[in-house]
Amino acid sequence: MILCLGTTPTVQRTMTFARLEIDAVNRAASVAESASGKSINAARVVHTLGEPVLATGFLGGDTGAFVRQDLDEAGIAHDFVTVRPKTRVCVTAIDQARGTATELIEESKRVQNGAWDALHAKLSGLVPRATVLVLSGTLTPGAPQTFYRACVELAAGANVPTVLDATGDPLRLALPARPFVIKPNRTEVGRTLGVDVAGDDTLRGAIRRLLTDGPSWAVVTMGGDGAVISDGTRFWRLRHPPVKVVSPIGSGDSFSAGLAVGIVRGQDVPDAARLGAACGAANAMTASAGHVNRDDVLRILRDVSVDPW
Repeated sequence: MILCLGTTPTVQRTMTFARLEIDAVNRAASVAESASGKSINAARVVHTLGEPVLATGFLGGDTGAFVRQDLDEAGIAHDFVTVRPKTRVCVTAIDQARGTATELIEESKRVQNGAWDALHAKLSGLVPRATVLVLSGTLTPGAPQTFYRACVELAAGANVPTVLDATGDPLRLALPARPFVIKPNRTEVGRTLGVDVAGDDTLRGAIRRLLTDGPSWAVVTMGGDGAVISDGTRFWRLRHPPVKVVSPIGSGDSFSAGLAVGIVRGQDVPDAARLGAACGAANAMTASAGHVNRDDVLRILRDVSVDPW
């Protein structure tokens, strides 16, 4: 199974408006709620692609109970640590007239003492059953910044490859543990290293710096501009066909899911990234994060290219 871990899941409320006006009364044409957050979005896409998956992390309160129920109804296996703070609620406001999606984010709360040890202990029992470990998202306030590093080390001890989608200290501190693939976006690369990566040459140099510290591969996503893939020596440029975007929220998470599925199916990283890109683009065609249509993924995949860069 593919194991998806994230410590800041959410209940995602997606509100669609014919036209959204600031400083005015706006009535939604439709409203949908679902379990979400980076790791849950990834788990949902893995499930859609037909691979066994399990989601884990922290959940709390009635909103946490909603997440569990929604995952049960979707048939997605899960095993979360219960914490005292309520799971957050985030809102996506879609403006159909302008073709925009605005994200209103509630930050996660600090969890109680012992929660991180409990999650690490749970992970210790789950990792030996996993084929790939996907770590994604920010950590809760007050988290040990070495938590992702400890997770990567745990997976390495069980010969389980890791896909790490993180930024800042949690990413930087995990690099020496040698995650198999790191998957930041272009902005996160610059933020993590404190450098400007607007130019292609500076982006190449930044990727080399990240890989020098231990990971085998880097996949740097760039939204509609595709992605750059590297093993530190060779570089590839990935491009996907344009799609009609409804909401890009969750596309990076969907990319991580497709990448992990490709790895499980024995593909090399550049080819697995093609499936990741198709999932990310398919996600952008839907209003709710992580709710991809499998036929869209397969159709887009036919036109995803990966070429030496």
